[in-house]
Amino acid sequence: MQMDEIKALLLSLRDEPYAEFQRKLLPNVTPERIVGVRTPALRAMAKELWRNGMARGFMAQLPHATFEENQLHAFAIAEIRDFATCLSATERFLPHVDNWATSDQLLPRCFGQHTTALLPAVEHWIAHSHEYTVRFGMGMLLKHYLEAHFETRLLELVARVRRDEYYIRMMQAWYFAEALAKQPTATLPYIEQLRLTPWTHNKAIQKAAESRRIGAEMKQRLRSLRV
Repeated sequence: MQMDEIKALLLSLRDEPYAEFQRKLLPNVTPERIVGVRTPALRAMAKELWRNGMARGFMAQLPHATFEENQLHAFAIAEIRDFATCLSATERFLPHVDNWATSDQLLPRCFGQHTTALLPAVEHWIAHSHEYTVRFGMGMLLKHYLEAHFETRLLELVARVRRDEYYIRMMQAWYFAEALAKQPTATLPYIEQLRLTPWTHNKAIQKAAESRRIGAEMKQRLRSLRV
């Protein structure tokens, strides 16, 4: 399967109503770059790229033209089992991530088995200048470091980020809402002491109040802390 075959297959899987739906969710992606291919089909394509030996060649061809090609690239990275190879592929791809969906769906499977080795990269990503690299780094903390691998200092790593980009602030709020559910004792002082910017503070409270994993008493306490 060559690159022109990949593009042709993506076009053959186009679902125009779904493309219109995606365009509303991804306002910062140029509409014509969204083909309208559903996620299960893209995941299946990523697996097929590895089976037929085309994955490495496809991933070498950056930047990609369409949103779906970026999604396909993310799903191909997720299939890499060797940690060092996967980390290198992730680092190479991150500068080309230009939307929240690709950032959030870039979920390398092997990372969860190498959390100690991954953490320096996560810290680097969170301090990066690129919007979606920062979001990705926070997302990795949310996914891999709020339970068995939790460290209190990681709350500070996220809290001290001061960026105006909407999709960074949303991930920051989401992270703290999840932290309130999973590590309430360590996290609540960040809300009580107003350690976040007002917008992020209130959004984290809103998301936490919507969570079924947080009890009524905690929700009442959080609502009282809105600013």
